[in-house]
Amino acid sequence: MSQTILIIGAGKSATVLIQYLQQKAVENDWYILLADGDEAIAKNKWNNAPNGTALGIDIENNLNRQNLVQKADIVVSMMPAQLHFLVAKDCLQFGKPLFTASYVDDNMRSIATEIESKQLLFLCEMGLDPGIDHMSAMAIIDEIHEKGGKITSFKSHCGGLIAPESDDNPWHYKITWNPRNVVLAGAGGTARYRENGRTKFIPYHQLFERITHVDLGESGKFEGYANRDSLKYATLYGLDNIPTLFRGTFRKDGFCEAWSALIYLGLTDETTFIPNASDTTWKELIASLVPENVQPQDWIAQQLNLSQRAQDMLLWLGIFDDEPLDIHEGSPALALQRLIEEKWRLDDGDKDMIVMWHRFRYHNRGNKFEIQSRLICEGDDTTYTAMSKTVGLPIAIAARLMMKGELTLTGVHLPVIPEIYEPVLNELQSCGIVFQETENALP
Repeated sequence: MSQTILIIGAGKSATVLIQYLQQKAVENDWYILLADGDEAIAKNKWNNAPNGTALGIDIENNLNRQNLVQKADIVVSMMPAQLHFLVAKDCLQFGKPLFTASYVDDNMRSIATEIESKQLLFLCEMGLDPGIDHMSAMAIIDEIHEKGGKITSFKSHCGGLIAPESDDNPWHYKITWNPRNVVLAGAGGTARYRENGRTKFIPYHQLFERITHVDLGESGKFEGYANRDSLKYATLYGLDNIPTLFRGTFRKDGFCEAWSALIYLGLTDETTFIPNASDTTWKELIASLVPENVQPQDWIAQQLNLSQRAQDMLLWLGIFDDEPLDIHEGSPALALQRLIEEKWRLDDGDKDMIVMWHRFRYHNRGNKFEIQSRLICEGDDTTYTAMSKTVGLPIAIAARLMMKGELTLTGVHLPVIPEIYEPVLNELQSCGIVFQETENALP
């Protein structure tokens, strides 16, 4: 009987994963069950391919979900992060390995001992960020350590952006992943990192003001804002005593100044309820967020000393227009989400782009060196996106390794050890996901 892979979730990020495993299923006589909450989406993604079938699933129906899990040899969960634990408990109960792109959370940690005792592999954080970031960084970190180097600085950024040929709005940005996460990026917490031996903090209201500028030459100019907590990666990467450790997210030059203005206005707030939202216009909402008897455009420009570029970006976005919010009820954050979903949508023919950049500085035998490593990956179209490639392929490759008996780890793992990252990075290269690396001596 054929070995079976269960893929739960057929959303945008799963497209290339499904395509890859369809091909491997034919080559190896495997069978694939593709399940999604929307059966039509699953069937469309499966597209009548051989060696498998597509079906609908009520992920919160225990019997429905467990029946599918029991049929699988391994389970790939592409569900929203908050639903992974439902699948994880079933995999633990029925003895099935689990692969996800999501962060290891407290729920997953709570069953880690049981997972190990059953000698199962639960491989998490196996997408782009987290995922490829871990693997590409650890390959260099381990290499530096093996030759006796001491790393003094590690800075890393990643961004889901728009390819240059599709860059046709003043924000130089379009939605290539979850729009709610775009709106709420960095909200509700203080970013933490280390610079020159000192721990530094950035409160949310300053997050898009304290930015890092990175010029990648022909690849473009970018600005990065800090991720929530860079220091949680110190132990994971074996860099506990490193003087400088910073992880951030890339946007194109100019984005952060204008986005910071939206934060200042309160438009990323999801805790405030807008009265009569269905009858409210953007002009009225903005008027309610600024002092009485001021001209909102002028006031926000003066308060934040906005450049003309940032002012033009806000004007283009439409937040001062006499147009309805397009929500029945909800918060400013939800209204902003609806607005950017329309204004920043990927049009037919558009291509997205992933940019990942690492910079290491290290000492070795009295000399100083710098390594820069960059990944530029463009999508093919609005279906086979760079985001879908870079999120889906690492999980798909790991699943193939497991099915072939080439991945024999047990327990809860992240892809930070050579047994995982070496074969996956090698396969990613054959799929066109390639890092360019340069090393230079420093004075």
